[in-house]
Amino acid sequence: MTSPLPSRPAEHVERVLCVFAHPDDVDFGSAGTVATWTAAGTEVVYCLVTDGDAGGFDETPRHEMGPLRQAEQRAAAKEVGVEDVRFLGHPDGRLELTLDLRRDISRVIRQVRPQRVLTSSPERFWDRIGASHPDHMTVGESTLRAVYPDARNPFAFPELLADEGLEAWTVSEVWLGASPRADHVVDVTDVVDRKFAALGSHVSQVGHWPEGQMQEFVGGWMRQTAARFGLPEGRMAEAFHVVHTA
Repeated sequence: MTSPLPSRPAEHVERVLCVFAHPDDVDFGSAGTVATWTAAGTEVVYCLVTDGDAGGFDETPRHEMGPLRQAEQRAAAKEVGVEDVRFLGHPDGRLELTLDLRRDISRVIRQVRPQRVLTSSPERFWDRIGASHPDHMTVGESTLRAVYPDARNPFAFPELLADEGLEAWTVSEVWLGASPRADHVVDVTDVVDRKFAALGSHVSQVGHWPEGQMQEFVGGWMRQTAARFGLPEGRMAEAFHVVHTA
């Protein structure tokens, strides 16, 4: 007889892997939560599937945008205590659910060996369509398939073990951001300045906004999330759908 799945996520884990499509994805939806994890001593690694070279709002040449956004993401990561940032180099805006992408994410899972993985929801969020970029949903689904069954199955992508020495690894829980069925909230009020600093590092993406508009917009969004989950007035929060996968 198997044990029942936990009703709540683990209070503390040693390692977390965050897998997202583009630089800045983790910061808009989850940087406050990441800041609470690193403050508690959790090691957090970022894995960005693309360099974000299809983004931006000015005339920056396309061949310069990818390296620029990599640098912005590394700077943003430092604002919330993350030093290890990895890029897979897949094409921005053209991600598809492929075995190659599943293998690449499985490789990072086996390298990092996290107890928790944070990624995008693979479900479309009809109430906030901007959260459901096709790349986001593709990465969410690819990551879930990498968590189960690929990364834990020693016979999936056998070259990872045979050629790279990467043994199978089982992730205990997956947190899905921008999910229409969020069931867990993190109060990030006390670290929101670190989240805003991280977002401000993405100059190519937010530099065109009038001063203070980004903080007002994102802060309002987080206050709505807090209110929806019953937190006291004025608090700010980030919400996730937590899936137990062990």
